[in-house]
Amino acid sequence: MDIKNCRLLVTPTTYGKYDSRLKSKLKDQVGEVIYSTTGKPLTSVEVAHLLPGMDGYIAGLDTINSQALETADRLRVISRYGVGVDSVDLQACKDKNIIVTNTPGANTVSVAELSLGMILALARQLPVAMEATRRGQWPRLDGLSLVGKTIAIIGLGAIGKQLVRRLSGFDCHIVAYDPIPDHKYAQENQVQLLSMDEALPQADFVSLHVPLLPETRGLVNEAFITRMKKGSFLVNTSRGELLDEEVVFRALIDEHLSGAALDVFTKEPPGSDNPLLSLPQVIPTPHMGAHTDGAVNAMGWMSLEDCLAVLRGEEPLYRVI
Repeated sequence: MDIKNCRLLVTPTTYGKYDSRLKSKLKDQVGEVIYSTTGKPLTSVEVAHLLPGMDGYIAGLDTINSQALETADRLRVISRYGVGVDSVDLQACKDKNIIVTNTPGANTVSVAELSLGMILALARQLPVAMEATRRGQWPRLDGLSLVGKTIAIIGLGAIGKQLVRRLSGFDCHIVAYDPIPDHKYAQENQVQLLSMDEALPQADFVSLHVPLLPETRGLVNEAFITRMKKGSFLVNTSRGELLDEEVVFRALIDEHLSGAALDVFTKEPPGSDNPLLSLPQVIPTPHMGAHTDGAVNAMGWMSLEDCLAVLRGEEPLYRVI
């Protein structure tokens, strides 16, 4: 197929934000590009409305289920702008012979940097301090030094390893759990590999870096929280569905947890009625882990090149299915 005749749907809100060449290349390469204007991930109904006549789809965190794909009469490729594909019905894509790609590694540094920032913000009560100072107060807030503290990284994959690298200068003790442990990496980087049961009770901070899979959905449940050290902190920059939010809320109210920093929620946006948002010891952010210039550019180019490769009849570099 001559890709000059192709139509492309692009929905990530940050696509081309830092590198205008991305949009220029798409305009030059394909016949028509449709950009989402909602400013947020699309629902399955919204996706279904836009897919008729589309040959390619560069997708953000949209809900791409079987209902959304019913109207995909020409779609050949979904190029995920990001690494996670939990919002894409892969079986439905297989049934319709739609290739799915992603952008592994593009946002690892950015997410690790945010995770570190959240750990530091929790340790020094930065949001509370900022708000009090703005109100004209001058509180003497207690803070924690990371020196000698134990940081547990749950999921020692690409992002977890980048977090280890950034924590290495803080003189803290790093422990990690991963179902497929990288013993060589752990030994070379002074990371103690432990089971979940061993890691949680000794950790002052627990940072989650596992993908959303059937076995990790609801990972942070009553049993998980109970095993965590009293007074510890929880950081989640992975997926909101890893948490039972009600359990986390109760643990914060009961002061079993001293605080939590959450970049992701089960429902996004969570809505002002989410009780976690009412707690001053919770730092909520709007799923911004990948929203840096470096990550946005990398995701943009990787998703563009794979999408165009499929439309040209070539094998993409980062094929999922």
